[in-house]
Amino acid sequence: MNRLILPLMLCTQLALAAEVAGVKVDERVKLGSSELQLNGAGIRTRLFFKVYVGALYLPERKSSATEVLALRGAKRVSMALLRDLTARQITDAFEEGIRANNSEAELAALKDQLGAFTATVHEIGSAKEKTVITFDFLPESGTRVTVDGAARGKSIFGEDFYVALLKIWLGDNPVDANLKKAMLGEGR
Repeated sequence: MNRLILPLMLCTQLALAAEVAGVKVDERVKLGSSELQLNGAGIRTRLFFKVYVGALYLPERKSSATEVLALRGAKRVSMALLRDLTARQITDAFEEGIRANNSEAELAALKDQLGAFTATVHEIGSAKEKTVITFDFLPESGTRVTVDGAARGKSIFGEDFYVALLKIWLGDNPVDANLKKAMLGEGR
């Protein structure tokens, strides 16, 4: 009997890794010349509303926020929306998350990049349920925002900016503690 249960449990875990809240989450993605693997994925909730499925992709799996923030090279955060959002809702959430996880000195040093990022997110306008927004970091060009695969705005220079962005999900004051755990692969 135990021989039957273990394979069933393993299949269930693999299925959960490939789908979160009805959203297919790829195990691997190609970004520039890098192949990234899914580090973890989960649901961002606000109050009791499911907002999006967030997924973190890295060159190699990491289990702590400190390791992820120190990791160099290409990275991706993907958000598959589970509800319609306005540009204002998106930018307010990002600004709040960045302020909550970065010092005044860090924010001052990133002023130009934050302005460019906010402008790019505003350019998205409202985003409908099932829209996929990705935040990619490529060492040679910086942070790139895409909506359903189409690039938006200009790339934003500096790995320090991408680290500040990652802190929204992985910082000491993450936007959603359960999503942080999921992105760090807890429960995989």
